[in-house]
Amino acid sequence: MKKTTLCYLIKDDSYLMLKRDKKTNDPNHSKYIGVGGKVEPCESVTECLLREVYEETGFKLTGYHYHGIVYFHSDTFESEEMHLFTSSEYLGTLKETIEGSFYYVNQSEVYELNLWEGDPIFLKAIEEKRPFFRLNLYYEKDKLISHQFLETHE
Repeated sequence: MKKTTLCYLIKDDSYLMLKRDKKTNDPNHSKYIGVGGKVEPCESVTECLLREVYEETGFKLTGYHYHGIVYFHSDTFESEEMHLFTSSEYLGTLKETIEGSFYYVNQSEVYELNLWEGDPIFLKAIEEKRPFFRLNLYYEKDKLISHQFLETHE
């Protein structure tokens, strides 16, 4: 199971969304996602978060909120343990990325974008200020077939 981080950067009432439109063999091609990537060997989740945000955006986080862990189970893609963050505290100038194109999208309009079907579930949990959560998402190809929040004791 690969381990990743994902961070939604917030400015005013908008999320910085990355439209993955530059690589055709990308499993996220044409999807809008937050910023993040794979945790490297010997790297903590926090180190990955800070590195990935800086590499992809040019922003240095000065604060962040850790919301939970999302487990992706799929018949097509490798299983994934994704550590989910938000931040409205960052410095720097947004740069271009080889991954796609960046857009600030009002939080109320994010659900109209081409998202993975499970993304609205954890985005709503963030917006509802749900305490730290663990969430299983089950996919067949790119279709969400079920989801389940797990009890946490953190």
